[in-house]
Amino acid sequence: MIDTPIAVAGTPRRPGHRGGPAGARRRTTAIAYAFALPFLAIFAVFMLFPLMASLAMSFTDFRSINIPSPINVDFVGFGQYVALLRDPEFLRSVANTAYFVAVGIPLTMVVALALAVALNSGIKRFRTLFRVGFYAPVVTSIVAIAVVWRFILQPDGLLNGALKLIGVAGPDWLNSTVWAMPALIVMAVWRNMGTLMVIFLAGLQTIPADILEAAEVDGANGWQRFLRITLPSLRPTLLFGAVVLSVGFLQFFEEPFVMTQGGPLGSTLSISYFTYNQFGFGNYGTASAASYILFIAIALLSIVQFRFFRSKD
Repeated sequence: MIDTPIAVAGTPRRPGHRGGPAGARRRTTAIAYAFALPFLAIFAVFMLFPLMASLAMSFTDFRSINIPSPINVDFVGFGQYVALLRDPEFLRSVANTAYFVAVGIPLTMVVALALAVALNSGIKRFRTLFRVGFYAPVVTSIVAIAVVWRFILQPDGLLNGALKLIGVAGPDWLNSTVWAMPALIVMAVWRNMGTLMVIFLAGLQTIPADILEAAEVDGANGWQRFLRITLPSLRPTLLFGAVVLSVGFLQFFEEPFVMTQGGPLGSTLSISYFTYNQFGFGNYGTASAASYILFIAIALLSIVQFRFFRSKD
C-alpha cells in the first residue's frame, strides 16, 4: 500500500507556490508598479520624451521652417556644438555666466554663513523675525524685485542718492558694461542668501555645544573654534548649499531678462538667455545644443564641489 502525503495545516508551502513568499513578492511588485504607473506615464510623456527629443535635436540643424516637414532635417552630428564653441555671442554668454557664478556663489555663501552664525550665536531675540526677513526675497516675485531694484539702481535712484551724500557720483548701473553685471550679482546675492542662511542655520544647530565649550576651555578663541570645529562640521551642509546654488546660478535667466535684456552690448547675456533667444529665433537645434552644454557645465561643477567639500572621513 502506498502512503499518500496529506497536507497538514501550518506546513510550509513550496517556494514559488502561488501563495508562497515568491508569489507574495510578485503581487507586491505588481501593486507597486500599478501605483507608480500614472507617474511613470506622465514622466515619460512630459519629461523623458522631451529630453530625448532635445538631445536628438541638438545633433541636427532643426529650425522652425522645418516643422511642417521634419523629415528634411539634416543630421550634423557634433557640428552644432563646434559651431557654438566658435560663436562669439555664445562664448560671450559663457564668459558672463562664469563671471556670475565665480563671484556670486562664494559671495552668497559667505554672506549667508555670516548671517547664520550671527543668528545662531549673537542674536537671540527676534531670531524668527530675522529669518523671515532674510528669507522673504526668496519667495517674492522676480518682477516685484526687479521693479524695486530698478528704482534703486537708476541714475537718480536710491543708491546713487546715498552715494551723493558722501560725495561720490554713482554710475548708470544697468546701462554700464562695467557695472551692469556686478549690479545683477548683488541683487542675486540679496535674493538667494535667505535660502542658504536657513540651511546653514540648521547645520549650525546640529553641532554639539559641548565640543565648542571644550575647545573654549582649552583656550581656543572664537575664530579658532570656527575654523577648526564649525567649518569642518558644516562640510555636508556647505556641499548641499553649494550644489543647489550652483544649479541656480548657472541657469540664471530672470535677472538679465527682467533688468537688462542681456545688455548693454551683451555684457549680461547668460547661457540660458542665449538659449531662450535661439528658441525665439527658431534655431531649435542650436538652442538644444546650448542647453546640453549648460547641463555638462552644471554636472562638472557639481563634481568639483563634491570633491572639494567631501568629508575627510
